[in-house]
Amino acid sequence: MKHPSTTLIHHPYEPPQGFASPVAGVFKASTVFFPSVAAMRSRQWKDKTAYTYGLHGTPTTYMLEERLCTLEGGLQCVLTPSGLSAIALVALALLQSGDEVLLPDNCYEPNKTLMEGELLGWGVRHRFYNPMDPRDLQSKLSSATRLVWLEAPGSVTLEFPDLAQLTRLCQQHGALVALDNTWGAGVAFTPFDLTPGQPCAVDISIQALTKYPSGGGDVLMGSVITRDADLHMRIKLCHMRLGLNVGANDAEMVLRSLPSIALRYRAQDQSTRALAVWCQTQAAFVQVLHPALTGSPGHAHWQRLCAPQGQGAAACLFSVVIDPRFTQPQVDAFCDRLQLFRLGYSWAGPVSLVVPYNLDRMRGAWPAAIARGTLVRFAVGLEATEDLQADIAQALAVLA
Repeated sequence: MKHPSTTLIHHPYEPPQGFASPVAGVFKASTVFFPSVAAMRSRQWKDKTAYTYGLHGTPTTYMLEERLCTLEGGLQCVLTPSGLSAIALVALALLQSGDEVLLPDNCYEPNKTLMEGELLGWGVRHRFYNPMDPRDLQSKLSSATRLVWLEAPGSVTLEFPDLAQLTRLCQQHGALVALDNTWGAGVAFTPFDLTPGQPCAVDISIQALTKYPSGGGDVLMGSVITRDADLHMRIKLCHMRLGLNVGANDAEMVLRSLPSIALRYRAQDQSTRALAVWCQTQAAFVQVLHPALTGSPGHAHWQRLCAPQGQGAAACLFSVVIDPRFTQPQVDAFCDRLQLFRLGYSWAGPVSLVVPYNLDRMRGAWPAAIARGTLVRFAVGLEATEDLQADIAQALAVLA
């Protein structure tokens, strides 16, 4: 008779097959069992037909990857521990010493610092282009350009570029195109179908699943989605060699939130637009930046891609430029006085957030389409719109 501890570890009971429920099962594993040596030698994890080791996928992560492909219109997906790690994975998989990468001047700042730090140290050059001027991008494409990053809209200042035109320029030149699609989230537009009826698609779409797919402000995760099998395999093998992985419980939380992503996106969109329109009436704000607002930089591009026949969709971010007559300490006091808008990074969760930014430090030159002043970005949560408006109104007393 075996000792009870041995029996507990090697218990023979197997639950019956066929259980189904609204929520996908959570499978936690490092070790995966094989029925035989032959099976151990023959199983293949690269095409998701089998399991070999928890690092290479479980039913939980496979399920999340496939659902994210459906959301964005892609065919293959890998998961990473954060949005920034998804950006880094693309760079490490596709670039080598002597290559050049082009980035929009208004891109996510950690992408810039990655290029200015590790990638530059490894011999990968980078340059910045004006995403609102396709001619500037075209003039900077060179024989060394291997990868071009796009972002729609730009981080913090929210200019919306002509994604289709930028993508065509890059692909005519033979450069791969990677889009940070965290803002669009697969809801506002489809990165693999930028001009319906006319083939135009990015090569790679990354998301910080931390934002809309999670929606709770409590998960860090990223994704890299492609449609080309060979490109996917280059990324997947690098992903494997780097040992990137996500926890099963985190994958479960994103899977649980995905069914409501469209509802949350549109609810926050409606509240955000209402607040942005109201902010246009406030004297302290010399400019309000939101792609759906007429007059906001790139509004026509947003209209054409995201709202060709109606209201369209836009994420929960808008920025205001505060009149330059107010000092930075006064702007900081305005942000400190907000009660429902909490000071904090990230967005797309239930709690509204606010962050003041220093554009002089972030950009090589002040953007031509942005009024002079101090920029403050709001991320609208799921609170009642009228309460958020009242919160901004009471904080404006500091600037009166």
